[in-house]
Amino acid sequence: MSEHQAAPAARSGQGAAQQPQPKPERMTGSEAIIRSLELLGVTDIFGLPGGAILPTYDPLMDSERLNHVLVRHEQGAGHAAQGYAMVTGKVGVCLATSGPGATNLVTAIADAHMDSVPLLAITGQVFSSFIGSDAFQEADIVGITMPVTKHSYIVSRAEDIPRVIAEAYHIAATGRPGPVLVDITKDAQQSLMDFTWPPEVDVPGYKPVVHANHKQVKEAMALLAASSKPVAYVGGGVIKSHASQELAELVRSLSIPVVTTLTARGSFPDSDPLHLGMPGMHGSVSAVLALQEADVLLAVGARFDDRVTGVLSTFAPKAKVIHIDVDPAEISKNRHADVPIVADAKSALAGLSKEAAKLKEKPNYGPWLAAVQGLKAQFPLGYTESTDGLTEAQRVIERIGALSGPEAVYVAGVGQHQMWAAQFIEYERPHQWLNSAGLGTMGYAVPAAMGAKVGSPDRVVWAIDGDGCFQMTNQELATCVINQIPIKVAIVNNSSLGMVRQWQKLFYNERYSHTHLNTGHGTQRVPDFVKLAEAYGCVGLRCEKAEDIDETIKKALEINDRPVVVDFVVSPDSMVWPMVPAGVSNDQIQIARDHTPVWEQEEDV
Repeated sequence: MSEHQAAPAARSGQGAAQQPQPKPERMTGSEAIIRSLELLGVTDIFGLPGGAILPTYDPLMDSERLNHVLVRHEQGAGHAAQGYAMVTGKVGVCLATSGPGATNLVTAIADAHMDSVPLLAITGQVFSSFIGSDAFQEADIVGITMPVTKHSYIVSRAEDIPRVIAEAYHIAATGRPGPVLVDITKDAQQSLMDFTWPPEVDVPGYKPVVHANHKQVKEAMALLAASSKPVAYVGGGVIKSHASQELAELVRSLSIPVVTTLTARGSFPDSDPLHLGMPGMHGSVSAVLALQEADVLLAVGARFDDRVTGVLSTFAPKAKVIHIDVDPAEISKNRHADVPIVADAKSALAGLSKEAAKLKEKPNYGPWLAAVQGLKAQFPLGYTESTDGLTEAQRVIERIGALSGPEAVYVAGVGQHQMWAAQFIEYERPHQWLNSAGLGTMGYAVPAAMGAKVGSPDRVVWAIDGDGCFQMTNQELATCVINQIPIKVAIVNNSSLGMVRQWQKLFYNERYSHTHLNTGHGTQRVPDFVKLAEAYGCVGLRCEKAEDIDETIKKALEINDRPVVVDFVVSPDSMVWPMVPAGVSNDQIQIARDHTPVWEQEEDV
């Protein structure tokens, strides 16, 4: 069992009948919700009360095991639960009322679905007799979220609550993790029931395959042994299955180069010579071109996302594919798998290492490794100095990472600052890097950092945010102050919606339609982020010169009794490079505007 996984609290299968039945305890459905969460080992939840969930907030007040963090917006509760789950490996739990309370959770639920984050969302619902009558604050949240949940329940009987909560928690945490919604009517919360624990958890048709098929593992190793240009294409599934150690053992034993996707940063150390960087639209040249030239892809917990593959038909055209994923729906979904392995990444990688140890002669990947490491040396990540007198965003982010170190947690919003944080901070361990990858949710960083700090209170937690993203959820700074959650927020303030502006610059003839935010440049700051931070009770700092960056970061690191918000005023002209423009092959990766594609500059690999 992983150190991050909670011990099973609910029995399942045939063994349940052989256990002595505990004496039932009479209680309300709401009390059963709280008791079930406590017995599942939940310690922290994020939420906001309202009429339909109010019966549950009453016994919550008496709980000695549950720490409830009162957020300022339900989306913040969802993202906080995500951040908590991503740093701890446990299920994140959030609570909301019916109607708008529940619909405000939808973005976070969809985000968790795209990034396979274990999330339990409990919502109140109107009285069961009112359902379908357009009652006050009624919304069909089960129907609304059905496409973006792993499973969902509506509970109208109090006696079903313990079983449903236990099942929901189990489904969220096992197999491919994801969000599960439990919508509970107000009458079910208020009714009396006989509570017993543990309930039977036996979900028909839900039997995730954990252990890899030995025959397929042997096939995969035979394919690797016969290859000359393999690449380990590592996705976020490696972190979700806590398989970083198994990954490192395998690739180091065979000297296979590694690329880590946006959700997999930290699953394999950046400092390891085998690591080529991040692949995809804004990946490193060495990672992108290694995939294009590979003859075998060892895809582990990766889904062949369009931001990685570019034009799918041209992606890794010479490669046979070994695809390891715990979700059978992902196998051959986008790219045909020559060797499909449906299994937990931890099990599959351990099996591959055992087969590698049996090889009489290790494959010789020396020439290939030399070639891709040559690309890494030839095309290092870098940035162009600005000419407008303002510092570069990349420099700010690079120094935050250097001064805070690999033991800190870095949570990014979405846009240019997200890509720069993925590129210019060194990631050495799993659970070090959090971001909204699949859905790309602006406003993710501050509440997710808040949840991460609750889950890892002894670590420094940075929210690296843009001035656009920050204004979507900055109200959670009040939550942080009141609950003594001292996160640090770096606002990369280029006074614009930077990634959209970059696309306008490159593809829309520099027609900057509605992307200027007026947050940091010129005579007026709307808003003034330092004053805003101070109004919330945070420490507000501002840095406008390159020579002040280190001193400002050090000052932020010294303050640990309340949140710190730093307004880093940076050049709006900084761009994210490398870049594969949308709609073209990864072969066309460019390292600067108007440059010839890299493939015309590099030597054959």
